Amino acid sequence: QVQLVESGGGLVQAGGSLRLSCAASGRTFSSYNMGWFRQAPGKERESVAAITRTGGSTFYTDSVKGRFTISRDNAKNTVYLQMNSLRPEDTAVYYCAADRSFNIVVAGGGGVDYWGKGTLVTVSS
Repeated sequence: QVQLVESGGGLVQAGGSLRLSCAASGRTFSSYNMGWFRQAPGKERESVAAITRTGGSTFYTDSVKGRFTISRDNAKNTVYLQMNSLRPEDTAVYYCAADRSFNIVVAGGGGVDYWGKGTLVTVSS
């Protein structure tokens, strides 16, 4: 069993930055590929970024490429999402996800092993 707890959300002006963290319980964090998803009001949840177990490969959705960076520290059981140049359209609840399959943690959906409860990011214009 893995529990995921997100933190770091908040209110920021457009152009600003935030760093989200997702702390995982348990001793098997390094066995999981990790991902960040977001869900804006009235919209479906979408994949934002993902990272493999060792951090050797990453995925980003097109709208965040060059602005967001996903990273992980297996010694701290934590995955991060550094978000720069934030835009109002980045406003959403951001969720952390863990799965043993990188393809699943990129695609999201019902196949993901574990989800966090989310942290709200609000970007004002």
